[in-house]
Amino acid sequence: MTISMKLSPHTTLSDPQTSEQLGWPGEEDERPPSWLDRLRAPFLWLVVLPTLIVGGYLYGIAADQYVSEARFIVRGSAQSAGGGPVAAAIGGIGGGAAAAGASSGGAEAMALRDYVNSFDAIRDANEILDIAAIYQREEADWWFRLDRNVPELMTRYVNNMVTVSRDSETGTGILRVRAFRPEDAHNYAETLMTLAERLINRLSERQRNDTLNNGRREVAIAEARVLAARDAISEFREREQNLDATRSAAAAGERITALQAQLTLVRTEAQNARNFLRVDNPQYIILQNRIRAIEAQIAEDRQASTRGGDALLQQVSAFERLVLEREFADKQLSSATTSLEGARYETQRQQLYLARVVQPSLPVYPLYPRRMLIVLSVFGCLCIIYAVGRLIASGLRENAS
Repeated sequence: MTISMKLSPHTTLSDPQTSEQLGWPGEEDERPPSWLDRLRAPFLWLVVLPTLIVGGYLYGIAADQYVSEARFIVRGSAQSAGGGPVAAAIGGIGGGAAAAGASSGGAEAMALRDYVNSFDAIRDANEILDIAAIYQREEADWWFRLDRNVPELMTRYVNNMVTVSRDSETGTGILRVRAFRPEDAHNYAETLMTLAERLINRLSERQRNDTLNNGRREVAIAEARVLAARDAISEFREREQNLDATRSAAAAGERITALQAQLTLVRTEAQNARNFLRVDNPQYIILQNRIRAIEAQIAEDRQASTRGGDALLQQVSAFERLVLEREFADKQLSSATTSLEGARYETQRQQLYLARVVQPSLPVYPLYPRRMLIVLSVFGCLCIIYAVGRLIASGLRENAS
């Protein structure tokens, strides 16, 4: 009996495969990431760590800053209550009643804002306080401390610590001063308010003086014109030996007219006498002599008037021009005097002044720096930057693949 066997196909031994090649989970995948892997994560480095640094500085190192606040309005004597000038100058484009009074004090209020934000205010305040010492206190941290006492840098620094704004509801100006000590903030705010009052008073006084000086100048010009006109008339009278050429000409005409009227009466009387008197009668002869005398006087006056007629007309014309000039000068003087009185009244009515609504406060609790707001703002900005960076990196990898 024969037994036959069938051999199985030849097989070869393969190399041992790893669990990763077989698709099985390996030991390395099951191991949790170490703390070093977490630390190296980009989010921790780019977002969390900077936020912690900022928060640590703000809560551990940054000095407290106290705020002293004062409120004021710039108004005129005739201006209704409100903050019209401040509304127009500090708040930019004001509305309604706030802009109604801008014409009387808007420029002064704008000058006040610019003055507070200028080095002139710092220089003037230094005569009362040591501004550099206020912002270089030992309590101040290195980030918020005044670094160098240079005019340009100091002005920029103080503009960050001193602000002038406007309350849109009430129209009042708001002055806020920050410092590292409560008394420093209060003293600096009080000093700025005092300097602002001086500035407004100085500008108002200058405007008043300019207006009154212009009025006085016009009065002086009118007075000089009146004196010149009167002197010209006096010189004319002395030169022509005639107090009033117009009256002289009129008097000559009136005299001739009177003589003619008298001649008419005498002729009438002589005609009546001729009816009952003889020609050789003495009374009739007297009447005839009177007639001849009056006629001779009329002829003489007419000849004198005709001979000097042109000269008299020239005198009359020149004299009338001088009189007209004097009348114009008198009217100009009267108008200038009235204008000066009106300007004096108007400047008193529109005189500007700074009224304190709220006195500078003595702070108790520090309002700055706003630590939580700054930390959250830094964290939010870094998160946005990180997210945008991840999106850009993902897009670049996809384009590269």
